[in-house]
Amino acid sequence: MVQTKFIFVTGGVTSSLGKGIVSASLAKLLQARGYSVTIQKLDPYLNVDPGTLNPYEHGECYVTDDGAETDLDLGHYERFLNITTSKDNNVTTGKVYKTVIEKERRGDYLGKTVQIIPHITDEIKRRIRVLGAKYKYEIVIVEIGGTVGDIESLPYVEAVRQMKWELGQGNVIVVHLTLVPYLSTSKELKTKPTQHSVKELLKLGVQPEIIVLRTEKPLNTEIKNKVALFCNVNREAVIEAIDASTIYEVPLLLKKEKLDLVALYKLNLPVKSDADLTDWVDFIKKLKNKKEEVKIALVGKYVQLPDAYKSINESFAHAGAMNECGVNVEYVNSENLTYENANSILDKYDGILIAPGFGPRGIEGKIVAANYGRTHKIPTLGICLGMQCMVIEFARNELGMKDADSVEFNMHTQYPVIDLMEEQKHIIDKGGTMRLGAYDCEIDKKSYLYTNVYKQKIVRERHRHRYEFNNNYKKYFEDKGFLAVGKNPDTDLVEIMYLQNHPWYIGVQFHPEYRSTVLNPHPLFVDFIKNVIKYKKTKKQ
Repeated sequence: MVQTKFIFVTGGVTSSLGKGIVSASLAKLLQARGYSVTIQKLDPYLNVDPGTLNPYEHGECYVTDDGAETDLDLGHYERFLNITTSKDNNVTTGKVYKTVIEKERRGDYLGKTVQIIPHITDEIKRRIRVLGAKYKYEIVIVEIGGTVGDIESLPYVEAVRQMKWELGQGNVIVVHLTLVPYLSTSKELKTKPTQHSVKELLKLGVQPEIIVLRTEKPLNTEIKNKVALFCNVNREAVIEAIDASTIYEVPLLLKKEKLDLVALYKLNLPVKSDADLTDWVDFIKKLKNKKEEVKIALVGKYVQLPDAYKSINESFAHAGAMNECGVNVEYVNSENLTYENANSILDKYDGILIAPGFGPRGIEGKIVAANYGRTHKIPTLGICLGMQCMVIEFARNELGMKDADSVEFNMHTQYPVIDLMEEQKHIIDKGGTMRLGAYDCEIDKKSYLYTNVYKQKIVRERHRHRYEFNNNYKKYFEDKGFLAVGKNPDTDLVEIMYLQNHPWYIGVQFHPEYRSTVLNPHPLFVDFIKNVIKYKKTKKQ
């Protein structure tokens, strides 16, 4: 039986230091040394999951194969480790309290007074342990959201303290990530914030074994010695995490600092093998040494926060490296896009991506973008609601459904529908509930998607949507060359729309960005960028 070891990653001084990237990088290094590793995210908010959160609040909502709506950090974990995660990889305070309260209502606690300790902390520990036991991982890295000292994070830190005591030395370690700010006026790096952050942890009964220091300037020996002395850690356990030009360089920088070797030593684990990162290094070389540059317009309504489209941006990085091309993604607010200004805004781009989303806001601008990409023969990819906007645009302007010239909204659902004259039917139907998780898609073997993109008949893609294509209208679209070339084999749900006599115009019902990883870029993004490059060269001639 595998004895699972646990590494907890906490953060101090300030939020957004990159705990997710440090966790994913450490996991990558341990994986490269032959260990089976996964990562879990503990989120302190009271929402049960981020599915109902506005992307401006928490960035994108990432969806796993088993249909869990999770934190965007799980995307980093999958992209770095080239593995799939599950609902067990993301725990929220909302989930924990919901479970405990449901147990209390059933009488499971036999009349006991239900308290933070032991009932909440026991549930947290149960959810941490189940990941290692259920999937038989040798090492589970657990990232605790928020910053040490936050009132919301206290039960999680207490659970860590208890696990260290229960499992004993060498089975649980804590990696604490802090900031070493640089004061430009005095030209000094300051360690006092780190010292205070570690003292905050010590007050809660937790001594970190490793301290990772985020910095914009290289740390000298004196700084590292000072942190080691004042924070009760070995000198070699003080790790520099200097700013990198891309997140994908972080594993290499932390390998240089021997973070993985220190972690293995602290966990009493042998060094199985050298960390072979050859493929990773090749990817970074391609990412940095690009032969082409293209500009993509990402048309969406959450454009003020890049994290709202995190997986899409990273998928472009993966596909760009595969094509040895730099992909410059620029955000176009769909709320501001009209038929009148479309040319002045979109003419400078080599490709268009119509982003997913929910609700009525910004729909008309996405429809304008679909029209511009179609009529100007620009490579265009529509994802989820983006595909549905492509379909609506085509119905209005190619199928002569002039009564469908404005998108109406059902006041009960706040999701877009298109009213087709007296029939009161919809091209875009609202599904009964949200469709979540991985489903099979059958590709037409005679289609472009089969021969040039997937090269296989059945693929599995992740979904997060309510609206679906109404098959009653499929014939009208196909008669005009807008073909349904991918469908669910069980339900006949249209998954992929492909426009003939166009350089590249594809809409997909699913979210391909959730499947793209560093070592396995998604073929749809790879082919999109390939054709964007081709279009740019043609445009220049």
